[in-house]
Amino acid sequence: MLAFAALTCLLGSVTSAGAHDAARRFAVPRAARQLIVVSSPTHEPADYLASLRTFKRATASAGWRPVFPAWRAEIGSGELRNVRREGDGSTPTGVYPLSLTMYGNEPNPGGLHMSYHHLVCGDWWDEDPYSTRYNRFVHVSCGTTPPFAARSEALWTETTAYPYFAVIHFNEDPTISGPEAPGSGIFLHAWVEAATAGCIALHAADLLRVLRWLEPADHPFIEIGTDSQVGLLSAGSA
Repeated sequence: MLAFAALTCLLGSVTSAGAHDAARRFAVPRAARQLIVVSSPTHEPADYLASLRTFKRATASAGWRPVFPAWRAEIGSGELRNVRREGDGSTPTGVYPLSLTMYGNEPNPGGLHMSYHHLVCGDWWDEDPYSTRYNRFVHVSCGTTPPFAARSEALWTETTAYPYFAVIHFNEDPTISGPEAPGSGIFLHAWVEAATAGCIALHAADLLRVLRWLEPADHPFIEIGTDSQVGLLSAGSA
């Protein structure tokens, strides 16, 4: 009986630690006043589709209020994963800040509150986990093939997915590279009529509404997970 009690206590501690870790991963920082929530009933949604909702709050102690209607969003071919690896095609779960710079192959659409970079020939996102500039925007001379090219994205050539996009700060602070790299180049971009490589995609009109809504002063974050993961924790604070 003592051995059984000890095992029960140990399992209870493991379960409690797991729950605490999950709560920490899905806690929204107190500074955040804009929140995008992407979720599906399970980690393996049908047709690689999830729901994207937008929320805003006036202060850290105020409740979240919906902003736009819920929209369908495409996610990665590897579905939602709590532990991601470079190249597995999954969309990472958790809570992440959004970049203060937006990018796109189309001219600045206007109405943005963040800086905008119009992509040109030579603009890459380095996705080679053995590169010194892994998971960063990199510009090289047009016509030059950088050493990381084989495993990276030539952003200016991806006109369907990237008329406009925002960068989700996944695998940053610190950036983990090498064989255990969890991945790179996770964006909020335009609809592609298919599963993505791990990004989140919206129809172009909806994407622009979201991008124009985002305000740096409101510290926007995105929360990604199953309905149970985000439904209970999206209103939490860290």
